[in-house]
Amino acid sequence: MTTAPVDLKHTAPFVADWTALDGQLNGAQPGFVKALRRAGIERFQALGFPTPRQEAWRLTNVAPIAGTAFHRPAAAPAGIGPEDIRPYVYDGCARLVFLDGHFAPALSDMAGLPAGVTASSLADAIRAQPALVEAHLARHAGLDHPFVALNTAFVRDGAFVHVPRGTVVETPILVLFATTAAAAPTVTYPRLLVVAEAASQATVIEAYAGLAERAYLTCPVTEVVVGAGAVVDHYKVQKESVAAYHVATQQIHQDRDSTFDSHAVLTGGGLVRNDVRTVLDGEGGHCTLNGLYVVTGAQHVDNQMLVEHARPHCTSFELYKGILDGRSRSVFNGRIHVHPGAQKTDAVQANRNLILSAHAIAHSNPQLEIFADDVRCTHGSTVGELDDDAVFYLRSRGIGADAARSILTYAFASDIVDRIKVPAVRTDLAAFLFDRLPRGEVVREAV
Repeated sequence: MTTAPVDLKHTAPFVADWTALDGQLNGAQPGFVKALRRAGIERFQALGFPTPRQEAWRLTNVAPIAGTAFHRPAAAPAGIGPEDIRPYVYDGCARLVFLDGHFAPALSDMAGLPAGVTASSLADAIRAQPALVEAHLARHAGLDHPFVALNTAFVRDGAFVHVPRGTVVETPILVLFATTAAAAPTVTYPRLLVVAEAASQATVIEAYAGLAERAYLTCPVTEVVVGAGAVVDHYKVQKESVAAYHVATQQIHQDRDSTFDSHAVLTGGGLVRNDVRTVLDGEGGHCTLNGLYVVTGAQHVDNQMLVEHARPHCTSFELYKGILDGRSRSVFNGRIHVHPGAQKTDAVQANRNLILSAHAIAHSNPQLEIFADDVRCTHGSTVGELDDDAVFYLRSRGIGADAARSILTYAFASDIVDRIKVPAVRTDLAAFLFDRLPRGEVVREAV
């Protein structure tokens, strides 16, 4: 098998930016961070940007990203106040806010967290708890993914959440990465590291927002470590500019008897790639991966899901739903991998797509890879339109055509909406759907 040559003209601007940043830091970071950054840029140089000739990227072409001269903001923008981020924050949450990749302490609020819980910038955590950060940072998200390598090359700051053993955090923690793209096109490399020790509980909301309808690249990496018996509820809410690129990786590692429940809401971005990999690495672990993507116009969203059942007696449930309008495109590639010896695995995977336009296309490819013989695994996918009989029934009750279609569309999405446990997030998603759907006010009254 031959390997396609790396297009150096596309990696060169990023390498030059890395070299400039490395010179500016001039040894200001600990040795392990410097080593990670160097390993990241070297791996990115070797890999280059993926192309459609690679199976994992066959349906998502990142050539527009590779061909754009992105600018990394050197400092946080001035003049951004609480009113600017208000549409993207949730009441009742502690919050960490980042503007153009830089921590914004004036907009952050950690009040209400129990003693011993850390929710801080990654840079502060590296200074205060270097051994803890070193034990987990970049230990799970591998550098064989070119965008993970690129993010790691520029790792300097980000968000760090640490929940000590046996601690229950009742207050959800919001981590908001907002982009102003004041000098478009810009690039940011958000990093989020969550460490939930044994028997702890926490809710983390990972949110991305575009404060302007400009082109920019967000290249985030999230690592979540769930200790034995710990419970982590995770939400990803992506509301970026429709001109933006968002290429993200989430890597979750679970110990025995742990629970990881994730809910992704993807509504923004012109090109969105969302890679999620969960490793159930202890007996009795459970993960839930739910997601809803709502796209229109020329938006493109690609969800790549991998659940690895590495130990016996683990369960997983996965449901991703898509609503496509206009000329939008979606890709879902879901894989459940059951390792040898992972007996008594119980895994469910489903992808459902609702097509609202004759020009929208959904690609769905659920997969099972089973190397154990005492398991129960199911998978399936559907791509379809609204049921004409259901539309006719609603119209026979005096409901107009647009309202009838919107009610049925919301009913399709509500399966995901109703699973969201944080009331503010659930209300926000419902409000988005009411605003997006024709005759949304009728839908609001109906539900």
